[in-house]
Amino acid sequence: MDEIWDCVIIGGGAAGLSAALVLGRARRRTLVVDAGEPSNAVSHGIGGLLGHDGRPPAELYADGRRELAKYPQVEVRDGVVTAVRRDDVFTVELGDGTVEAARRIVLATGMQYRLPELPGVAELWGASVFHCPFCHGWEVRDAPVAVMATGARAVHAALLLRGWSDDIVLLTEDLGGDDRALVEAAGVRVEERPVAEVRGASDGLDIVFSDGAVLARRGLMVAPSVGQRSALAEQLGVRFGEANPMSSEAVWVDEFARTSVPGVFAAGDVTVQMPQVAAAIAAGAKAAAAVVQSLLADEFGLPVPAWKEYENV
Repeated sequence: MDEIWDCVIIGGGAAGLSAALVLGRARRRTLVVDAGEPSNAVSHGIGGLLGHDGRPPAELYADGRRELAKYPQVEVRDGVVTAVRRDDVFTVELGDGTVEAARRIVLATGMQYRLPELPGVAELWGASVFHCPFCHGWEVRDAPVAVMATGARAVHAALLLRGWSDDIVLLTEDLGGDDRALVEAAGVRVEERPVAEVRGASDGLDIVFSDGAVLARRGLMVAPSVGQRSALAEQLGVRFGEANPMSSEAVWVDEFARTSVPGVFAAGDVTVQMPQVAAAIAAGAKAAAAVVQSLLADEFGLPVPAWKEYENV
């Protein structure tokens, strides 16, 4: 702790590396600590990212690190942040026992997907099982696909995926009459038999029902929830946003990527605004620009909107 970093970014995925690039170009001493567990690591490619469409995530992150190497103020370190304390500056403890000090923190830890507890889903996740049609819909265009969800998410997911395929089976239970009429009017077949497992097939997957019947599909879209990867957000005392069907653990941020705790910013999936690489890159850049301006406010009186304190909810 001989020197104080202008910013420590926790997480080296799309949001974290993007934030580090902006901070490096702003000549700010920046440390990125990356646990190396991006949520899209198993994906065959990134869908819909301009200039990198279909590129494996690992390649994108490796290139991002190489770009950051041009900026001497930025260091990327593999490791895990185990604790962060807020005093006059932030004290950041790493799993290897090292301790760093920072004026600002950016939470870019991403989120952990909590998949349906159905045999076979985890093994096929990121390939024939997916959750985002904007990321993976093109790969299953005009093919037979299935959607597994319940309640309002079932209707939304089935009708959303309808833009990519006209052969959709909705795997659900207790679908109300109005909802059933809506999806069936869109050409979606509703299947309420219990599903026992999913199995990989040569061209997609087989959905096995509890009665032994098998439904062959090119892909299966599921509706997972997401949660915090670590206790750091809670430890820092940041406010969480209102619960939604996807998560009750999303970090709340204002329009400047600021959390409810002064000095702590957040970007990417950890805020669950749009879990997509393109959105995470944009959010990281936005958070970094806000960090730079907040530092300049401390140093030279740059006018910035006041930071508001909020009670955690």
